[in-house]
Amino acid sequence: MAGTSTHTVTNQPPPLAGYDVFTADRALAEAVDRYTGADVLKEVRAELSALGRAAGSAQLQEWAVQANEHPPRLRSHDRYGHRIDEVDFHPAWHRLLGKGVSAGLTGAWTRPSGHVRRAAGFLVWTQVEAGTCCPLSMTHAAVPALRADAELAAEWEPRLTSTVYDRELRPAGQKPGALFGMGMTEKQGGSDVRANTTAARPLTEDGTYVLTGHKWFCSAPMSDAFLVLAQAPGGLTCLLVPRVLPDGTRNVFRIQRLKDKLGNRSNASAEVEFDGTWARRVGEEGRGVRTIIGMVAATRLDCALGSAGLMRQAVAQAVHHCAHREAFGGKLVDKPLMRNVLADLALESEAATALALRLAAAWDDGGEQERAFLRLAVPAAKYWITKRCAPVAVEAAECLGGNGYVEESGLPRLVRESPLNSIWEGAGNVQALDVLRALRREPGALDACLTEIGRAHGADHRLDRAVKDLFTELADLEGVEGRARRLAERLALVLQGSLLVRFAPPEVADAFCASRLGGDHGASFGTLPAGLDLESVVDRARPV
Repeated sequence: MAGTSTHTVTNQPPPLAGYDVFTADRALAEAVDRYTGADVLKEVRAELSALGRAAGSAQLQEWAVQANEHPPRLRSHDRYGHRIDEVDFHPAWHRLLGKGVSAGLTGAWTRPSGHVRRAAGFLVWTQVEAGTCCPLSMTHAAVPALRADAELAAEWEPRLTSTVYDRELRPAGQKPGALFGMGMTEKQGGSDVRANTTAARPLTEDGTYVLTGHKWFCSAPMSDAFLVLAQAPGGLTCLLVPRVLPDGTRNVFRIQRLKDKLGNRSNASAEVEFDGTWARRVGEEGRGVRTIIGMVAATRLDCALGSAGLMRQAVAQAVHHCAHREAFGGKLVDKPLMRNVLADLALESEAATALALRLAAAWDDGGEQERAFLRLAVPAAKYWITKRCAPVAVEAAECLGGNGYVEESGLPRLVRESPLNSIWEGAGNVQALDVLRALRREPGALDACLTEIGRAHGADHRLDRAVKDLFTELADLEGVEGRARRLAERLALVLQGSLLVRFAPPEVADAFCASRLGGDHGASFGTLPAGLDLESVVDRARPV
């Protein structure tokens, strides 16, 4: 019939935009309330809510799309043939990165409850565009390494914790704020940084060197300076490499190529060559790993936070879609099987958030027992939380059906990003072996973790049994290296269970303990046992 429309759109959910990403995440907001000092809580909540509204805006979501559709481009030479080694980004990238800097995502070290407020902000910001989180993370994490040299820390820390983003390549002393990158891995060594071959030859000025060598992965190559490891006469040493020298000349920093990555495409990762590159020592010569370990620990926490953020956004999208989509005579969210899937995903997300924020709170505390707790809990959390991210993202995409396989939904970008944090800053085996290393060398670390877990003793019989099983695992150290992943997983799960039993609603803790600790769970999501209040679990996860 003439005039009949064939393009009436029905049964499509509205875009998940125009909402407060922070406030709508009840698990995150409650964790911030739990760990933030009462004197600054109102200020912190207002700050995070403002960031959450920005993160949930259609404008920033569009910038994120643009930054990914127009990835960075290497310009090795200018029009006249001069080597410049610059990386060009789409304007949307600079807007997003500038927003992250201005929100204080590099300033945890200088504010009350700084690590908790910054961790929550980082988790929120990951949900906009995870690529910008790399330079934010590196800049934040460089501070503890630089503190090995009081003079360097005094010079650089105010720049790194600044809320001003200055994209221009010029001497750092002339800038109101600066960003840091990192280069440790090399072609021949990967995570075995002691096999590095980059050479550092001392100059006449004390503490300065000339570098010759390469880095296989250099994070955020557009940064103002980098922490790198190189072989000095006294052994493997941590060094600071500025992009621009104080006199305004460019340091030798030859970007050979940008990596063509699976995800994280808005962010540049590079292979770089040093050939007469000026550097300044950080910490003692030959103590490079010890010097940079503080940076590594901070970036590993950011990996856990980043994965928690990706999981939260994936779950939010899935629940939002199913709350609006109708099929077989009703809303998808009300169908028993879909509700089981969504609740299962929500449990994984909330457990990740709870553990990641607990680690941030330990950093704020700074006491001896909390430092010991971090030594064991960080690698266990980094191992487990980042491992769970990819299956959560894939299952969430499936909740949208074919829509979730289409770029415009945003889920494919989350899926591509989801393996990253498990690989970067030490892949799964590295984290599991680090758990063993902490157990062997620092007995106080296990005591601190068991004290934390023990705060929930008697609250749930499945948790108590899981803790007993963990003790059995720890008592049998024969061939333990082959069981290191199993041990790291169990430790992370009982830590999550302890936190949820103490702080989450009973329906969340019950479902987590039944499935993750009680063993009543299948091999895929959506296999939670009967008798649980799954409707409440899903409702809690809905981004209202």
